[in-house]
Amino acid sequence: MLSRIRYNKVYGMVKRCLPFCFFAFLLLSCGPDGDKFRLSGRLRNINQGEFLVYSPDGGFVGIDTVKVRNGRFSYEKELRNVVTLMIVFPNFAEQAVFATPGEEVEIKGDATHLREISIEGTDENEDLTELMARINKLTPPEVPGAIAQFIEENPTSIVSMYLLDKYYISSKTPDYVEAQRLAVLMLKADPDNGRLRRLKKQLDGLKSSKLQATLPVFSATDFRGRKFNSSEMKGKVGVITTWASWNYPSTDIQRRLRRLWRKYPTSLSLVSICLDGAKKEVKQRVERDTLDWTVVWDGHLFQTPIVQQLGLYSVPAVVVVNRQGKVVARDLEPNKVEEEIEKLLK
Repeated sequence: MLSRIRYNKVYGMVKRCLPFCFFAFLLLSCGPDGDKFRLSGRLRNINQGEFLVYSPDGGFVGIDTVKVRNGRFSYEKELRNVVTLMIVFPNFAEQAVFATPGEEVEIKGDATHLREISIEGTDENEDLTELMARINKLTPPEVPGAIAQFIEENPTSIVSMYLLDKYYISSKTPDYVEAQRLAVLMLKADPDNGRLRRLKKQLDGLKSSKLQATLPVFSATDFRGRKFNSSEMKGKVGVITTWASWNYPSTDIQRRLRRLWRKYPTSLSLVSICLDGAKKEVKQRVERDTLDWTVVWDGHLFQTPIVQQLGLYSVPAVVVVNRQGKVVARDLEPNKVEEEIEKLLK
């Protein structure tokens, strides 16, 4: 697990600057065996440093750090199922890798052209590499059609799950109607897929709290036993977030909200939903970070009623509501939280 100090150094870098100084030396010389997945590779035009690895679909909890020298790197992880891994580069560009227990994949490319990275070794990764190469040649209006076509032709692929989230749900301009159409198609092809069933519920919640929609009425009980009702947000700027002690971006958002809370105590209404498994961890983090507002925790993680009702199936998730009760922003990046919310408070 990456220490907070080291993560802070990496996380504080400016997003979308040119890649530099990252990756690590070869950690292991033998191939994967049993349930181990191995990722290795080399990128041109880099020196040394590190990147981060996390799993957005629960392959493992927390964040791993991979170090490199001279562009060479290697990462090995014991897994039980096929999962998605996200590699986070120092410029905060992300690359999806699909990890299968017992398999090995290799990344090749140029650090100055991260969009053209190739991943070889398994069908899923080679499918994504081929699709991305095709997308890079398309105009922006043509991209959604290419993505939808891939999903329609590969409804049971883990690649399609990733694409559905990236291009239709977590996009800056989400399309929940098309996302639901594709999710129904995928669920028909794979009815026993628990992730797809949860995604269908998420989309129902997302439609009810989409941009410019009126925030649905909800109630919750915070971990101290205090009841909270959405009516308490009336006439205030409301912010609803999810967080977990193991997810740095989400805890970073809580600290930024604390600054706003202290500055606008009567104009801001906050509800932070913790998705940690143990109440002890929640209590320690709340006390240490002085989160003095409503912190919801019931131990049910993504089955928490308010999470399902509002479609908050990611960590972090952010919903911002204006004084009139309309949803005006979703899923802000940590470095945009204060700026966007303060606009509504002034």
